[in-house]
Amino acid sequence: MLFSKKIEPRCSYCQRGRVLDAESILCVKLGITAPDSACPAFRYDPLKRVPPRPVAPDFSQLKEEDFRL
Repeated sequence: MLFSKKIEPRCSYCQRGRVLDAESILCVKLGITAPDSACPAFRYDPLKRVPPRPVAPDFSQLKEEDFRL
């Protein structure tokens, strides 16, 4: 869920982290870290988090009759 209370901590969407490049985050507490690392000082910033794409429905099982009104 996008607004779940239990967010797995990651430096890539922490208020204290700034993106340097695709493989490193500049953290106020830890210095340069990996985007998937975390520390006890994690503070969630919902504007930095990119939610996973929704799963596309599988229409291959449907028949043409299912689409007629």
